[in-house]
Amino acid sequence: MLMHQGMGLEAYNASPTRRAVHAVYECCYSVVLATDLAGGRPFADHDSLFRQADALLFSLGEDSIDRVLQAYLRIGRRPRSPKSVCEQCAVWDDDPAVMTELNSEAGHYAEHFGFGFVMFVEDGAAPAATSGACCADRTLARIVDRLHNDQETERKVVRNELARINRARLERMLGPEGGYYNW
Repeated sequence: MLMHQGMGLEAYNASPTRRAVHAVYECCYSVVLATDLAGGRPFADHDSLFRQADALLFSLGEDSIDRVLQAYLRIGRRPRSPKSVCEQCAVWDDDPAVMTELNSEAGHYAEHFGFGFVMFVEDGAAPAATSGACCADRTLARIVDRLHNDQETERKVVRNELARINRARLERMLGPEGGYYNW
């Protein structure tokens, strides 16, 4: 759970450095990215913060990306979680055979590439996603498709997926313009 959910850009800009770093770390699992983003404050608007977060993510070395990937939960670890709705850990299907196949293919993926599978689940917020089957089928198809990538291509895909997940998490951290009343 994000402690800093809905804090607003103004509160983020005004936060003590430690708190600002912690808020972003909850979103991206990178101390370097969180520290550098906090050091770039103040941000004029959400988009400038998002662009800087993307630039920082894409500037990280592969070792840093590998450490980030270790923090991500496997498929189905948070079934239908509203807080993880756009991530692979919230993907679920009530059919045990589907979940077994998903986890088997995710295992093949990890063996092939040396890191766990991550993806931004585009239809995670859609009403059909609550049933899980739509997301599970699409996730399975994405794993199988991405297994055809070479290492270099997949590392690029992974960074793009992480950027999309980070954006969703940062949006949740900031909340609406001006934040919520409790900040």
